[in-house]
Amino acid sequence: MSAVLTIVVPVFALIGLGYAAGRWALLSPPAQKGLAEFATTIAVPALLFRTVSSSAPLGVSPLRVWIAYFGAFALVWLLAMIASARILKRPVIDRTSIAMSSTYGNTVMLGIPLCLSVYGDAAAAPIAIILSIHTALLWGGATLQHQWLVRSSATDPAQLIYRTLRDLIRNPLIIAIMLGVAWRVIGLGLDPIVDRTLGLIAQAGVPTALISLGTSLAGFAIRGQGPTLTTVIILKLLALPAVAWALAIALGLPPAALGVVVLFAAMPAGINAYLFASIVDRAVNSASGAVALGTLLSIGTVSALVAMLPR
Repeated sequence: MSAVLTIVVPVFALIGLGYAAGRWALLSPPAQKGLAEFATTIAVPALLFRTVSSSAPLGVSPLRVWIAYFGAFALVWLLAMIASARILKRPVIDRTSIAMSSTYGNTVMLGIPLCLSVYGDAAAAPIAIILSIHTALLWGGATLQHQWLVRSSATDPAQLIYRTLRDLIRNPLIIAIMLGVAWRVIGLGLDPIVDRTLGLIAQAGVPTALISLGTSLAGFAIRGQGPTLTTVIILKLLALPAVAWALAIALGLPPAALGVVVLFAAMPAGINAYLFASIVDRAVNSASGAVALGTLLSIGTVSALVAMLPR
């Protein structure tokens, strides 16, 4: 148990520090914004490039990782849609937002640091495989589904797909992953000076990402829509990692890949889920609550998973 606490407590302690900094204005809003931009555009990409470019091959087909991870997403997404209609009796236009909050986790700010803390460099390859299509598949699919549900002609599907792919190829995280994979395939290795420079930047990746996540949580509230919020929390923190674990075992994933799939699935609802709810203006309170309450409750669920997962 002490080994689990050694991994989990520092991660959530940095989130708590960030929350305190945001809640009591220890960091100004411009400083918070700058910290988030540094983490997502410089520090974490440097960490991913350095780790992926020097990591060992995964030893398993990327297709099996995708099936385990996104197969679990598809099943829980369907459960969220059914629960929204049959149990919660929500309007049809609310259902995509609820499904997003039930599946789209905080993989970057929390998932990456946690997986690297548990599995070290062995987590790099499965992280890269999942993130390479994560945003495009979930955000693009959710937007297309919402447009179909509301039968809106305001958005051309072709334009939507184009914008999603354009944003994807401009994403610093995706660029870092792709460059890291290419660098490893070419086999050039990293010059010691370059490696040391990247290492210094990468050292800032985990703490800045976690503290930035904490500062952002200060802006989220737990309010209203109790039955919907409860459903979202159960699906996100319990059902999704359980289904992902079952699929990962069935597909014979090795320990590091299985662990990344399960831990990524177990991440609480992320800011992107809240942004989607805000954009479509549906189930916004539930999305906000899922981010805030889900992150708090995930301290217990993630600790339990880290204790049970093979390493």
